[in-house]
Formats: sequence, structure tokens, C-alpha cells
Amino acid sequence: MKRLAALAAAIGLAMPTTGTAHAAEHPTPAHAKVQWLDQHTVAWPKSLGNPTHPHHLVHDRGSFALTHRPGGLAKYPRLAATHDAFRVDAHGQERTALRGRLVAETDGLTTGVQIPGVLDDLYAPAATRAKLGPAFSNGRPTLSLWAPTAQRVTLELDGRTVPMRRDAASGVWSVTGDRGWTGRPYRYAVTVWAPAVQKVVTNHVTDPYSTALTADSARSLVTDLTDPALAPAGWRTLRKPTAVPLRDAQIQELHVRDFSVADRTSRHPGQYLAFTDRDSAGMRHLSELAGAGTSYVHLLPVFDMATVPERRADQAVPGCDLAALPADSERQQECLTKTAARDAYNWGYDPLHYTVPEGSYASDPDGTRRTVEFRRMVQGLAGAGLRTVMDVVYNHTAASGQDDRSVLDRIVPGYYHRLLDDGGVATSTCCAGTAPEHAMMGKLVVDSVVTWAKEYKVDGFRFDLMGHHPKANVLAVRKALDALTVARDGVDGKAVILYGEGWNFGEAANDARFVQATQKNMAGTGIATFSDRSRDAIRGGGPFDDDPRVQGFASGLFTDPNGSPAGGTRDEQRARLLHAQDLIKVGLTGNLADYRFTDSTGRSVRGADVDYNGSPAGYAAAPGDALSYADAHDNETLHDALAYKLPPSTPAADRARAQVLAMATAALSQGPALSQAGTDLLRSKSLDRNSYDSGDWFNAIHWDCAEGNGFGRGLPPAADNAAKWPYAKPLLADPALRPGCPTVTAASAAYRDLLRIRTTEKAFSRPTAQAVQETLSFPLSGKDETPGVITMRAGDLVVVLNATPQQQSQRVGALAGTGYALHPVQAHGSDAVVKSASYEAGTGTFSVPGRTVAVFRRN
Repeated sequence: MKRLAALAAAIGLAMPTTGTAHAAEHPTPAHAKVQWLDQHTVAWPKSLGNPTHPHHLVHDRGSFALTHRPGGLAKYPRLAATHDAFRVDAHGQERTALRGRLVAETDGLTTGVQIPGVLDDLYAPAATRAKLGPAFSNGRPTLSLWAPTAQRVTLELDGRTVPMRRDAASGVWSVTGDRGWTGRPYRYAVTVWAPAVQKVVTNHVTDPYSTALTADSARSLVTDLTDPALAPAGWRTLRKPTAVPLRDAQIQELHVRDFSVADRTSRHPGQYLAFTDRDSAGMRHLSELAGAGTSYVHLLPVFDMATVPERRADQAVPGCDLAALPADSERQQECLTKTAARDAYNWGYDPLHYTVPEGSYASDPDGTRRTVEFRRMVQGLAGAGLRTVMDVVYNHTAASGQDDRSVLDRIVPGYYHRLLDDGGVATSTCCAGTAPEHAMMGKLVVDSVVTWAKEYKVDGFRFDLMGHHPKANVLAVRKALDALTVARDGVDGKAVILYGEGWNFGEAANDARFVQATQKNMAGTGIATFSDRSRDAIRGGGPFDDDPRVQGFASGLFTDPNGSPAGGTRDEQRARLLHAQDLIKVGLTGNLADYRFTDSTGRSVRGADVDYNGSPAGYAAAPGDALSYADAHDNETLHDALAYKLPPSTPAADRARAQVLAMATAALSQGPALSQAGTDLLRSKSLDRNSYDSGDWFNAIHWDCAEGNGFGRGLPPAADNAAKWPYAKPLLADPALRPGCPTVTAASAAYRDLLRIRTTEKAFSRPTAQAVQETLSFPLSGKDETPGVITMRAGDLVVVLNATPQQQSQRVGALAGTGYALHPVQAHGSDAVVKSASYEAGTGTFSVPGRTVAVFRRN
């Protein structure tokens, strides 16, 4: 969440800039508080004037008188308590009025008018069926732009101006050209009333449905993505690894630059083509993970972003010898901050064009090379046994209003973004929040996802802040994907997986504006949401703790206290640990709401009865509804969280064991699991909790353990980390906390062993909630369970997660006389410590070393 606020500061919230004026300026009305909801309904704030007095909508050619309609907002319950309903009869002049200045007036009071609702009512039935952007027929392109409020739209094609024709029913402007247009740069010149500057302007804008761009997104390119010239060798016949059900997906989350920019064995560092370097250290490691059961690589945003210069010559480089500075120095981050806004690095959560690959990752950003190289990346991942997931960010844009980085809002001002009741753009997402509940923004989301799936063979999509989307919008995406077939479209859309952040906050929270795509609402849809429940229980504390040393199950809570006053008393620690274990048990079931078990107090409870910060811990209806994870790009890496939370004297080898245990707790859950790339190699970002703009220095993955794991590269950037520097400085300065090669390689190998077990044993892949209830249990859960140890039965398996520093014995009396042995993968695997785990059949006792996950299989 903090990266969102930081991102807003980095790209700047949209500030109006001047356009080319075509009319005299009008006095600026006070916000836009009146909402024109449909052709005949206006919502007027009760606080604005007397409802019995005359009310008007005033436009350039006259005005519409409004008639008070008590109870007329029954269809709009969010507004019913705070607004009065008025009927407007425009006698067919609505469309004309909406193409100029429009204000609401009563009793000498004037305010602007929000128009998305009436635009949808008038135009969406036809516009949602329109093909927008470039479309080709027999080699001839037609360019189409939805701009219903524009007074004029022309095409600026490679230095000349071409008129466009407006369709009255849809509000779409279009023009058909000849074959010679292909490959030419273009923009639209949109003459439109811009409320942000209170005048008519002519905006020169790229196509929001662009399929290709020139460098730095200066112009769109007339491009047919089906052109054989854009297909790398073997593209049409590309064979993907067999798709696994979402409930079995094991996902590596990865940033394109992080992957290869520090890899000396890569021929294309920081580029899409790095994924074609089969012999690079990074690709060899991904192939090893694929061999162990990883099925997907989730790429952080790879669509066209707003904040990175795309030409390498324009990318700033820090002017310091960073490697020569002390491990706990402030100077690294100080030097990096000076160039951060102009360097080659950003996570990319600042969308400019949703359906074009980012140019800075291409060998040449000017033209269609980015298209070809993105496709080659997908091929490279498939060759390594991995399917491709894209991180998509349709919930906001980089800017709104008349900002140069505003595309949508300079075409249809006031439509594509979610507006607050005063007419301001909602920014709870970090930036200018979009409104997928509006028909044409919802259409853009669906059309864009389908293009990525069909034309780039993307196998899955992770929706950023999915809770800011309507559930109906995400289900529309699912429906559109399901309609794609191999015979007609070249891809099996039903095999494409969907998951996202189902957080519930902001102006849309608690279904205030629509039924959201949140955790509880998406249960049963086959679309997964990230589960923060087990994440926080595993790591300890939460992302926003003032003291980062708050411990959890894997980080020594109660069993290996670190002395932080935030831990509370011993009794408080024990109680918190046992509750964390209940949260993890729920997580191990796939976060099922109705799964019944005995909790640590001895009560019979359902997953939904277990408390998570005032909300039900269990919310899923079936395995696959919840995605488990112990770390991702947001917040500190798992290694860095453990660096804060484990006692400072904990040896590096023990820290590594705690890390493997934390990763396994997520991976061995029912349902999909995600891990940040490099976590199995103990990846560190030098304690940076929000590295979205921290450059390659803090973010790069070091595949070669001889280069270190990233820990001790200086104090993390002050903007998001200065308050924690007093905790960070002594840790970074301690060489004992930096793991050596034996520790790193052992951790990775142990994780891969557990991944093999997860992906080959059907006990971890139950298809229904009932199957989970029938075959998965926690036999020792209750008042007498061991703090720091969870014992789980899953079919013919017994899993013991021992997070304590000492060996623990777990006696399951019901299993006495039944034969079990350490799972063959672990018995013949890489971890010498787990091989000392044992089972005594006479008593049904499992003994497991400290900080170890042991899986036993029935003989």
C-alpha cells in the first residue's frame, strides 16, 4: 500500500495544463457536484439550493429546466440519502449539450455536472459493440476512437491531417485508410470542452487502443498485430507447458529488469530478450524451479508505463561508486535518489497505454521491435517449462485532466475516472483512479486483456487492486477469455488464470458504488485473491508496523523472542502465536470459510469464525479462491523481514531454515501459491520496504551467490524507510547476517524439494471444499497444541511444520501402529537436517528438527 502513495508522489497527481483555446474562458464553477445519471435523471445535492426553487442545466445553446422527483433515486441508493432527484427533458438535445460547457444552476449557485452516467445511457448500447483502435480488413486499416463529447476529431497521420467521421449512435469517430498507412505514426486531434481548464481545447493525443508506439509513447503506430512480420519463428505453432488448474499454480513473481540486469551471463540484461538466453544463470534457475513444479512466471507490469525514459541514452545513471561505500551507509540511497526520476527503473504501476509492451525493455523502443521481443520472451519462458502471467493495472492511470501523460481524460474529459461527489478524481488507488463501472472503461479492460491473451499468448493476469473493479467487470473478463478457442483464436481462453488483490478500501469500500471484486465477493468465481491472513501470521505483524521486529510463526514469536517491547508479555506472545497458528491452519485449507476444525482454544470453529483484524479469516468457497504467499514485491522481502524479526544473534543458516519454512507454509497450502523471484535464494533488498523506484542497485536479483544476496548495499531510500533506519543500521553493518553460498544454495534446494512434494502429491490438490474437509485435518489442534508447531494430516501424508529452534515431537495417537516414513523426496533430497526427522510407529510420534518442515508418507 505504501508504494501507492509513493508512486503518486513520483509521477505527480494530474495538474491541469493549458490547451489550445477555441472559446472565451468561463468562470470556474465550484467543483462538479451535480450528477447527470441517465437520460432523464439528475442527482442534485440536498445541500445545494432549495429543491422547490427552479433548477437548470445550462449549456452553450440554452438550458434544460429540471423537475423535482421525490424518490427518483431508487436505482441509485448510494446517492438517495444525500441527493434529490430531478427529471430532465432535453427533447433530443442531450447529445448536443454534452459537447460543450455544461453547468447546473439554482438560486444563483453554479456547479459543474458529472456526465458518465448519461454518456453510458446514450451511447454505450452502440459503443460497447464497436471495434476501437486500429482494425484491418484486407490490409486496409480503419482507425476508430470513442469521443462522444468531442466537437471535432481529426487524424494526424505522419505529418498530415485527415478528417474523421462521427457516428451519432455510438459517439465513435473513424476513418479508413489505404495499405500505405500501415506502420505510419499517428495521433488524434480532439477538440473538446475540458472542465479542468474551463475552455474548449484541441488535445493531440495517442490512441488509448494503441497496438504499437514510437519511443517514449510520442505517437501511436498503425499496426496489425496479426502481421506475419511481427511473429518470431515458431510463434504460430508455439507449444506451451500443459496448463495446470489455478488451484495448483505455483507462481514466481518477477520484474523484467530485476531478472537479468545484474546477470553477467545474460546477453540481453534488462530486456525481454534476456528470457531467450537459455544458458544464463537466471534462465537456468527458472528452469530448475520449473523442473521442481513452478508453473508460472508472473511479470510485474510490462505494458507501456509513464515514468521511464525508453531510450537508453536518455536514462540517467548514478554518479557514485556505490560498491565502495559501507554496508550501512546513507550515501548509496542519497546518490540513487538524485537520478531515480530519470533512470531506467520503475516497477511500472503507472500505466500510459494498457495494450502495448513497455519500450524500455526492448532492444529498440521505436517501433514494433517491442512486440516481437515480448513474444520471444513468452517463447523463452515456455521453452523453460513456464507459462506467462501479466500484472495488469487498470484501476488507475498515470494522470488525468490536461496533463501530458493523460490519454483517456483528454479524449472524453470526466468520463474514464471515478469521480467523488464534489467532482474531484478519486485517488485512493494512489493516482487518478479509473471507473471500470462505466461501460467504456469496462470495455477497455476486457478488450485489452483479450488482446494480450490472443495476440501475445499470455496465460494469466494478476489484477492490481482488483477490489477497485466491479465484480461484474472481472467476470466479464473471464467470460471473454472463456470464449477464446485454439481453433479460432490460437489460444485456449479457459486455461488462462485470473487472480488479483481483493483489498477492500477507498471510495468503493464495502460495495458502496457496486459489488466489488474483493476477497469475500470473489469466492466461488474461480478467480483467486491474495490472502493476507496467513501472510501476516507467518511473517509477524503487518506491513505498516512502526517497529519492524513484531514476530510471527516463522520469525520466532514466543519460541525465540527478540526482546522488542512490541512483542508484549510472554503470555501475550503465546496467545498471539497460537492465534497465528489458527490463521495458518485456515490458510493451509485454502482459506475455506466453511472448513471446520478445533482451534487453539479447544472450540469447534469454521474458517470464517477465526478473526483476522475484525474480519473472517476464512472467506473462500473452494480451493483456488485464495492465493497463499509469504512475500511479494510490496514490503520487505522475506529475508529482510526475518532479518528484522529474528533475534540478531540467529545464525545465517538458521535464518535460511526459517525462510524455507515460511515459503513452505504458503506452498503446501491448498490452492495457488506465489513467491517473489529470488526468495528461495534468500534475496534481499537491503531492508527496503518499498523499492518501486529504488533502482537496479537495491532491486536486482543476484543469481550468483558469490555476489551476495543484496543485503548490506546501504541503508534503503529515506522516503519510505528513514523511520526504520535505527533498526536497519546495526543489521546491515553485521557481516554475520550475510549468507554465504552454502547457505543460499541449501535453502534453494530445500525449497525445491518441498515444491516437488507439493506438485506431485494429490493430497495438496483437493478440488472441492468437501474434499478438503474429508481428507485434511489438524489432529493436535486444541488447548494442548505445541506453540510454534503445526501438525497436518492430508490424505496419506502427515506434515509437521516446526517453527521453533528446537526439535519437537508430535504424538498423534490415532496413528499408532500405522507405518509412516519421511517422504522419499526429502529422504533422498538436499537437506541433511530434515533427514534426521523420524517416526515411531508404536506411539504415532513424529520427531522433527528445529525450523524444519518434514513431510511423512504412509508406507
